[in-house]
Amino acid sequence: MGGGAIDNGFSDVLARLYAGVGETPPWRAFLEALARWMDASFATLIITAPGKRQPATFLTPGSDAEFDAAYTETLFAEDPFQGLPDGVVTSYAEFMDGLSPDAFATYREAMARSGFDQVLGIDLHFGGSAGGRPDEGRYEARFRVSRHNSLPDFTREERARLQALAQHLRIAVTLFEKLQFAGAEHGMFHATAQGLGLALLVLDRNRRIVSSNALAESLMAEDEGLRRRGEELAFADGAHQKLVGEVLADASSGPLTRFRIERPVHGDLVVTARPVELSAIHSGAGALALFLARPNRQSGPETRRDPQGLRDLLGLTMAEARLAAVLGEGMSLVEAARALGIAHNTAKVQLRAVFAKTGVRRQAQLVALLASLGG
Repeated sequence: MGGGAIDNGFSDVLARLYAGVGETPPWRAFLEALARWMDASFATLIITAPGKRQPATFLTPGSDAEFDAAYTETLFAEDPFQGLPDGVVTSYAEFMDGLSPDAFATYREAMARSGFDQVLGIDLHFGGSAGGRPDEGRYEARFRVSRHNSLPDFTREERARLQALAQHLRIAVTLFEKLQFAGAEHGMFHATAQGLGLALLVLDRNRRIVSSNALAESLMAEDEGLRRRGEELAFADGAHQKLVGEVLADASSGPLTRFRIERPVHGDLVVTARPVELSAIHSGAGALALFLARPNRQSGPETRRDPQGLRDLLGLTMAEARLAAVLGEGMSLVEAARALGIAHNTAKVQLRAVFAKTGVRRQAQLVALLASLGG
């Protein structure tokens, strides 16, 4: 063993950093330990995507709640201290000195009033798909440590201390994103897909396959209409490839997306795409669950009667899912309302919501959708 001294503070910071990957919200204890280790007043985590006016995640343990609210609601969008060199510790004062003295006057004044304008920052940049738009699929993790301006500024040694953390911060954020993809909602999707005999693929923002079930793997292995290309999902039809890319770029809104893959040899597939919520990283965008079904298969009515499964697959409320399940058995809206013990007007309101969320316009289309998801 070497005779070098062990920095217990650094060991504690690392332990809390990696433990924080599984915490909600992430890294509160780490940020507290980082502030102590850096002899700083506060440490801050910001996770955001380009062009967003509010961060997906913002956390500064122990700070003034009023200032935090003002920052996330207004100042964040005006914050010039961003776009730092990837993984390089940068001083707020040096950064601002490189700008025009008249630039960002409102932000400068707000920081000066807060008293915590001695700041060191590290920006970590993630994502971006090959051939996509410059901002497509990107997000940033910004770490900040700050001191009150009545205290001495950060020294060169303290900056080097923070720089030594950079590679660990990158690993931890990458692990955090992977854990988000492997979270409870994916487990729910898998259980539901398994129960209905559906193939399931979960794609990240760069079209990489982060999760799949056995049926999906067998369909891709047939290499007709779609296939696995390394870690990515590839469609034979360029229009399908483009459509999935467009849905991934704006997966936070709109009804379900459905399309048909024609496969003369192995049988056609109907693909239903549903966004996956990754709020702590992507503000609800940038990940997709694809359910694949053979449209001509016989589907037992017992599968369509499962409101829980329909709620999970289609993003419905439980009341909407119960109505959809009954309508899927061939009942009229009047009969469905009577069977569920609800008013006809209530059923009409719920049906309109089901239409909006699934993208269908008529009851017959809804029944066809439910039939394609049963099996």
